[in-house]
Formats: sequence, structure tokens, C-alpha cells
Amino acid sequence: MASVTSAKRLVVKIGSALLVDKISGDLRHDWLQGLAQDVAWLSESGTQVVLVSSGSIALGRGVLGLPKTDLPLEQSQAAAAVGQIRLARAYEEALAPFGITAAQVLMTLEDTSDRRRYLNSRATFEQLIGFGAVPIVNENDTVATDEIRFGDNDRLAAQIAATIGADQLVLLSDVDGFYSANPADDPTAVRYDTIDHITADIEAMAGDAGSGLSKGGMKTKVMAAKTATAAGCAMVICEGSARRPLTALENGANCTWFTATLDPQTARKRWIGAMKPKGSVILDAGAVTALKRGNSLLPAGVQGSTGRFKRGDAVAIHDANGHQLGLGLTRYTAEETNVIQGHKSAEIETLLGYPGRAALIHRDDMAL
Repeated sequence: MASVTSAKRLVVKIGSALLVDKISGDLRHDWLQGLAQDVAWLSESGTQVVLVSSGSIALGRGVLGLPKTDLPLEQSQAAAAVGQIRLARAYEEALAPFGITAAQVLMTLEDTSDRRRYLNSRATFEQLIGFGAVPIVNENDTVATDEIRFGDNDRLAAQIAATIGADQLVLLSDVDGFYSANPADDPTAVRYDTIDHITADIEAMAGDAGSGLSKGGMKTKVMAAKTATAAGCAMVICEGSARRPLTALENGANCTWFTATLDPQTARKRWIGAMKPKGSVILDAGAVTALKRGNSLLPAGVQGSTGRFKRGDAVAIHDANGHQLGLGLTRYTAEETNVIQGHKSAEIETLLGYPGRAALIHRDDMAL
């Protein structure tokens, strides 16, 4: 069985039913304090933790006196606007005693489906994690329309895990794993300890049973597992009501693990390598040597470029003789590349008139 303490980078999704009392609509402070203890414990052991938290709408609807039923989009957005403030403050206060800085990150589907925004999001997460902060992620319900919504935080958590290269994703839920049928309706339902392949039969077993305040049913969790495992991230579904739910998981609580066959870095390289390039960059001999050593591609090593690519597009990487070395996601447009190629990174701001990133293609965004 996998162990959360073995994760280098861990994403934890918290469902509304765990964080907000169904009857009173109040935050469950004791439970949140226990979760904060778990985050501190994992952080001290060297695991980088990102939290994807539901609860803003559930908190906001109580303050505004809205019913505990499905709300029209505009009422959900109003409730989220009120609840997000309380949710962010609650995490800040829970983590502060452990010397951990909380950071709020609000996202929509567009932020991960558009490669330019994807690169921005990835870079922001890397900076926050590098500073030792714990990002608290939620869907930006106050601005998202139906067309740009994830619709549930299970899939958002999986996409975040894929974006930041997490090796484990924990879905803290009101169920203790994946069952062959809904155990509330079928007493013969069997819980799976491990699922190595998400087959058509597994997908057919997934139902849509939720818990009132929570949107995510088992079907969305299976969809999340497909996204996570394809990105090299193992995923676990477990019941999260214990005061220290991650400690309970580590100590053998009931759960279901969805295994990943690749590690996150290999999966990411395969994803980039399968893209269709929108252009190319031609490197000098020094840059080729640097890339083979595992370095990023700096503008100084670029002799020329072809194509009309945008930031976030895949471009082919060629040596001076025209041999393709691989593919990478560029951090600059074709026009910007033409301006900064052959120049040192320190000159970028002077050349473009605004500050830019040091690397034209970061080594993490490259498949050679």
C-alpha cells in the first residue's frame, strides 16, 4: 500500500461535508485544526502539501441565509464571495500556530486548459511551494460561468495534481473508498483496496451519490483518478471525518488507492513529446551541451526560430545542423523570441520593455 509520508508532493482535497457542519452551516474548527496538525507533520517530514478545499459556498450560504439546496449560478457566486473570505481566514488561523503561511489560489477550468495560463499557474505554485507556503486552492466560483467551470473540486484537485507534478492525491470524502455498488443501497457492495486499471466495468460501478453539501459523487472521483493517474499521480479515496484524517490514512484506515504506472516527470515528458509543434528554435553548440546536462534553454543559446507560436505552445528544438533534439513549451511568443534570442537573460527587460522569465524553455517543460 502507498504511504502519504512517502509522497514528495501531495495534493489533498477536502470536501464541504467535512469542513462545514450540515445542520448549522458553521465551520468545523476542531476538525480543521486536526487537519492543520497533519499538514504540519507532513511538511516537517519533507512532503510539500497543496490543499484543494471546498466549503466557500457552503459557508457563504449560511451567512446569507440561503437554502441548503442547489442554488442558481448567481446565488452560488454570491455565497462563494462571502464564504471565500471566511474560508481563507480559517486556514490562515489554523496553520499559523505551526509557522506555516497559507496562500489562497482561485482557479477556473480556463486556467488549466489554456497552456499560457497553465504555465502561469504552474510557475505560481512552484514559487509558493518554494517559499514554504501551503496553497489553498478553490474554484473561482465568483467569476466562473458554467462554460468555464470544473463543476466539482475532485476534478479540480486532479488537474492541480497534474499541473504541479504531484505524486499523490488524497480525496478526503464522506465515503471510505470505491465500492462495487453504492453501499447505502446494496449491502453486498464490496470495497476495493487497490485499482490498477480504470476499466469500463469500474466506470460503470461509479454512481452519483453525494451528501447534500458536497457536489462530488463517485463518478467524478473516478474521472479525477483517470486524470491523476495519467499524469503519474497515485490517488486515494478515503473517509475523512477523523480529527487527523491523514494520520488515520497513514495508520491503515479503509481506503481505495488508484495506482499510477508512471512517475509524474515521465508522464509530463510523454505529454509534451506527443504535442504538435507550432514552430521551432535553433540552438548553438553551447546551448545543446547545456540541455544535455539537464539545464533550461536560455535566450542566449538561441540562434533563430521559425513559426508563429504563442506563449505556452510546443516548439521543436533543433541544433545548428537541423537535427531535432526534442520538444518544449515556450515561455515567449515568436515575436518576443526574435527580439531576445542571442541575448543574456538580464537584458530581457531592456529589450522587451517589461520583465520576463530567465528561461525561454524551462527544463521541466522540455522532452528531449
